[in-house]
Amino acid sequence: MDLNTLGWDPFFAQHFKPFQDQHLAPARVACQHRDLYLVCGEAGELTAEVPGKWRHEACSRADFPAVGDWTAVKPREPGKATIHGLLPRKSRFARKVAGGRERHQGGDTDEQIIAANIDTLFLVNGLDGDFNLRRLERYLIMAWDSGASPVVVLNKTDQCPEIEERVAQVEEVALGVPVHPISALEQKGLEALSPYLGAGKTVAVVGSSGVGKSTLINSLLGEEKLQVNAVRQGDSRGRHTTTHRELLFLPNGGLIVDTPGMRELQVWADEEDLSGGFEDVEELAAQCRFGDCQHQREPGCAVRRAVARGALDPGRLRSYLKLKREIENLTRRQEHKARLAERAHQKNGRKKREKKTPIEEL
Repeated sequence: MDLNTLGWDPFFAQHFKPFQDQHLAPARVACQHRDLYLVCGEAGELTAEVPGKWRHEACSRADFPAVGDWTAVKPREPGKATIHGLLPRKSRFARKVAGGRERHQGGDTDEQIIAANIDTLFLVNGLDGDFNLRRLERYLIMAWDSGASPVVVLNKTDQCPEIEERVAQVEEVALGVPVHPISALEQKGLEALSPYLGAGKTVAVVGSSGVGKSTLINSLLGEEKLQVNAVRQGDSRGRHTTTHRELLFLPNGGLIVDTPGMRELQVWADEEDLSGGFEDVEELAAQCRFGDCQHQREPGCAVRRAVARGALDPGRLRSYLKLKREIENLTRRQEHKARLAERAHQKNGRKKREKKTPIEEL
């Protein structure tokens, strides 16, 4: 299998050099099933796993390979390999996941990599009864953090009589992001997506259950490869058709990552990503009388003034404030986790220095 077709480029070639002397081969993760990975490389498809030492030394989920990652593998018996290295990621779409009883008792938080080394993110939103601008804002924040280029795909134009109005609403929150209305079911508007699907390029398709991700991917593949389920009639919400992430090969040589629907999408981002997704709110905030204005009851708040005169959607302000609180809380947790890790490192260092053999003491 040709590495360039898999998305190999000079960036990965440069970072793979330290593994060449170890007689390892580059391979890209196409799928993961619990502790096993399906990787693709010049030797074809291999079932791979990480060694026990890797599991022992890993500090978080993000330390393990994810779909789209480039790895350094050592083939074993036919069809099997061991992963001995993970190359740096050019991009990664990730979300926050709770560890233990985090939601109720302030436990640990972790980063879950949904897809790695992607060039473009298709943020799919349905134009049916599940159309949701606030959810889209959340996806956009995470897309800005990913390092990939976001593209909004508005699916199900066949079920929407006011397409232009919906597109205009999305363009108001997806500032500067391409927006493409399509019907994956009727295969209309798909030609607009072709520029993102070139040979060796990787696109990840993300969105909630029921927005039509599997139908879209099947249309791009030209075959019914993925299972498709009907959505509920009452609220247009879907069931989890896709249960795992998978890297698929398009007929034109491009690659596309299918991802499960995410009904709960907790952000893994920082203040800069929030600013990128809410430039309109940030520009208004710069005009507030107080630099630390919380846009609640403070006098001289330019943001609330814009809401009052109809220049800013109050729902967008609520979304901004909610995401800002989430990111601030995430930042505090990350800082706390880093302090605990540093203390544990220092404690282990002291123990090693104190635990000397009699010969060492002499």
